[in-house]
Amino acid sequence: MSHVTEQPTQSQVAEGKYVYCIIKSKEPRSFGGMGIGSRSDDVYTVHYEDLAAVVSNTPIMVYDPTRENVLAHEQVNETVMREFTVLPMAFGALFRTEQDIVELLRGTGDALRDVFTKMEGKLEFGLKVNWDRDRVIAEIEKQNEEIRNLKEQITARSGSTYFARMQLGRLVEAALAEQADAYVREIYADLRNTAVASRANKTIGDKMIMNAAFLVERDRESDFDQQVKAIAARYEGKLSFKYSGPWPPYNFVHIRLKLERGEAVGE
Repeated sequence: MSHVTEQPTQSQVAEGKYVYCIIKSKEPRSFGGMGIGSRSDDVYTVHYEDLAAVVSNTPIMVYDPTRENVLAHEQVNETVMREFTVLPMAFGALFRTEQDIVELLRGTGDALRDVFTKMEGKLEFGLKVNWDRDRVIAEIEKQNEEIRNLKEQITARSGSTYFARMQLGRLVEAALAEQADAYVREIYADLRNTAVASRANKTIGDKMIMNAAFLVERDRESDFDQQVKAIAARYEGKLSFKYSGPWPPYNFVHIRLKLERGEAVGE
């Protein structure tokens, strides 16, 4: 007699809850069928006292941070953010049951409320600043006598120029770093009065000189927008600005959790 091993069907896979963010709300809410994954599950709230987690049902699985999955996570947070101050969860936060989520909210309630006090009515904006490196080098060569002289020596000399070229390279890199620092300091100084806080992130590639996040009061959003436009106009032809937002405060709230023990840590 032969035995056929059945593959588990979708209905046999354990169901859990994907958590997008924490909000302050006593009223149950539904935000529509936009849950992560292919099923478009309803996004709704799980409550403890004045705190609520925004969740959707999902099979228990590891979500890879693909573009599609990350966009689904962000779309929920951005939808909820229209009405609420949002404390975003790190991508991929799964719990087994609603009771586990209630325990999370109960256990970290005081810490979460402290973070809400700091984040209430605030939005995040991103600002990336790029330059044309070759153009900046050409300007540096015009302005810097030491670099100009060294370049002329290399051009005029027919013998070995290895060490002169090394020295020229070091001088140019140092001048570039100094110029980038000066630009970045000026931009931060100009935005300091309209932003509550800022955070510098790592720059990507050799064209980017600034990759920053700014925390801004919701009612000062237009002031901040105007300030960014004014700065971009002032540096037109020298720097290019990529401005994005508003976002949930991803760079200013860090809620990490250990699924197996149902613990969360808020900073």
